[in-house]
Amino acid sequence: MRRLASSIAMSLLLLLLPCMAQSRKASSRSSYLMYVGTYTGPHSQGIYAYRFDAATGQATPLGLVAETANPSFLAIDPTQRFLYAANEVSDYQGSKESARKENGKKKTGAISAFAIDPKSGKLSLLNQVSSHGAGPCYVSLDQAGKYVLAANYGGGSVAVFPVLKDGRLREASSVIEHTGPTVDPLGAEPHQIDLSGDNRFAIASYLGLDKLQVYRFDSGDGTLAANDPPVAQLPSVARPRHFAFDPNYKFLYVLEEAASKIDGFSYEAATGTLRHAATVSTLPEGFQGDNTTAEIRMHPDGKFLYSSNRGHDSIAAFAIDQATGMPRFLEAIPSGGKKPRNFEIAPGGSYLVAANQNSNNIVIFKIDGQTGRLTPTGQVLEAASPACIKFAKIK
Repeated sequence: MRRLASSIAMSLLLLLLPCMAQSRKASSRSSYLMYVGTYTGPHSQGIYAYRFDAATGQATPLGLVAETANPSFLAIDPTQRFLYAANEVSDYQGSKESARKENGKKKTGAISAFAIDPKSGKLSLLNQVSSHGAGPCYVSLDQAGKYVLAANYGGGSVAVFPVLKDGRLREASSVIEHTGPTVDPLGAEPHQIDLSGDNRFAIASYLGLDKLQVYRFDSGDGTLAANDPPVAQLPSVARPRHFAFDPNYKFLYVLEEAASKIDGFSYEAATGTLRHAATVSTLPEGFQGDNTTAEIRMHPDGKFLYSSNRGHDSIAAFAIDQATGMPRFLEAIPSGGKKPRNFEIAPGGSYLVAANQNSNNIVIFKIDGQTGRLTPTGQVLEAASPACIKFAKIK
């Protein structure tokens, strides 16, 4: 009798093993590390992490994974091995003598390079370099992961940094500082710089110029040069902040921070030329309060676009006309907190995760794949002054 029971148990185990293995594989496919950059202060010390299940939308806190000053924007390289942070400060002292020689008396922030531990989520500092301008607020990587690009909001400059094989950053290979007149008394205020899909053009939004600057990008030596035509003009007092490409790099969508609008541009990949096509409000009709926009993201399937409103404190959703590429306002739902500075669409496109800076929380929304509309999942995470969210695949 015992032998029969043992045989039955073994048979059941053999039957279950493939299912268990399949379950582990499915879990592995949906497992990510979610990193949160913050503004540091009494309640925040740097970058925090969560384990995130892209299939269920569940986030499990891992705590502080790197202590660093004001890591207000993050970027993860294509190999998922390295994370780069813009340290939004103006008194970087990591290479004081070098900075003094190169920048004179100009203030500068820093760009930090970290190695990702896929098991614990911990970040190990590899090195820091001067950002070559005060208040770096944005970092991105080129398509090959060989260069990090940074926008120095307070310094009026953009810069390129070569990436070594071990993830460390070299000193800047290209720095371009705006020296002409500005429409904003505070300066040129570049807020974002990113590469085109073919890695040939870098586009930077200059909030203080009401322009998008287009640069030719040399991936051989990591240098920037003005394109021809060099700019795309925005309306007066638009104050362009962030932008997003569609998945096929045929259209570009730019947030007007001050006017709470999105400008849609067609993009000509051969020449790097942007042509204005449409403008749409990020706010529901009739809203009369103060508002500024902050973040914009395209859904990975190219059918929906999202932006955040600070003041109205909402996430706006748009449907994309698949023929013209232009957005149509769907709704603006409460972000679940105050001043949603940043949000990210989780891998797989099923969830949107919003960072509410002034209410110190992160709210997770379910995305309806058919309509693009958002529904709160009920999951709210505590986070001190969250400013950026990025996902890294756990391999």
